[in-house]
Amino acid sequence: MPRIALITGGTRGIGFAIASALRDVGDQVVITGTSDDSVRQALEAFGEKTDGSGAVSGTVCDVREPAMVERAVRGAVAQRGGLDVLVNSAGVGIGAPIDALSLEDWQRIIDTNLSGVFYCCKAAIPHLRQRGGGWIINISSLSSTVPFIGGAAYCASKAGLNAFTEALMQEVRHDNIRVSVVLPGSVATGFSGRPATAGSDWKLQPEDVAQVVIDLLRHPARSLPSRVELRPSRPHKG
Repeated sequence: MPRIALITGGTRGIGFAIASALRDVGDQVVITGTSDDSVRQALEAFGEKTDGSGAVSGTVCDVREPAMVERAVRGAVAQRGGLDVLVNSAGVGIGAPIDALSLEDWQRIIDTNLSGVFYCCKAAIPHLRQRGGGWIINISSLSSTVPFIGGAAYCASKAGLNAFTEALMQEVRHDNIRVSVVLPGSVATGFSGRPATAGSDWKLQPEDVAQVVIDLLRHPARSLPSRVELRPSRPHKG
C-alpha cells in the first residue's frame, strides 16, 4: 500500500531528491515550498500537473508560520486521505560571524531550522496516530557536531534539532511513530548561495541522502536507526 508523505523544503536540493525517491517507490508525496513559483517549477521538474492529481503535489508553506504549517498538513491529509511520513527538510544557512549576523538572519535560521520542525511535528503527530503510526525524519547536519567559524547560528539550530529529535523519538515511540535524524556532511546542493556544482567531485549528492530515507523506511518495525551520520567517503584534502 503506498505511503503518504509530506516533505517540507521539497522544491529543491535534498527535499526534492527525497520526494523523487519516494515517488519512484510508489508513494504519494506532498511537497512544500515558500512560493507559488518554487512549487510550480518543482512540479514541472517532476513532470506533474499543478492540480494535485499526480503522485507528487505541492503547497505553499513557510514553516516559520504555525498557521501555514497547520493548513499545509491538514490540506495534505484531506487531499491524500492521511499521513504516514513527515520529512522535515526545509532549512536555511547564512554564514556570518556572530558580530556581523543580523537579528533578522538569526531569527530566520532558528525559526526555519528548529521552530519550523516543531510546528510541523506538532501538526502531524495527531494524523500519524490516526494512521496507527508512521515516520518522522528530520534532516540535520554533521555541522551540528562539528561547528565551524561563521556558522554559529546554523550549527546551533541543527544541534538543537538533534536534541529535539531524540526527545520526540522517546515521546512517540509507543504510538508506533518512529523518529530519526539524518546528519549529512557536505552535500552538493548550492546551499547557502554556493554553486550547486562546487565540490561535486567529492561531496555527497542529494540522492545519497534520499537513499538513507528510503533505507530507514524499509527497516523492520522492531528496529529504529534513530540517528544516521552520512559522510563523503573521500572528502576533499585541503
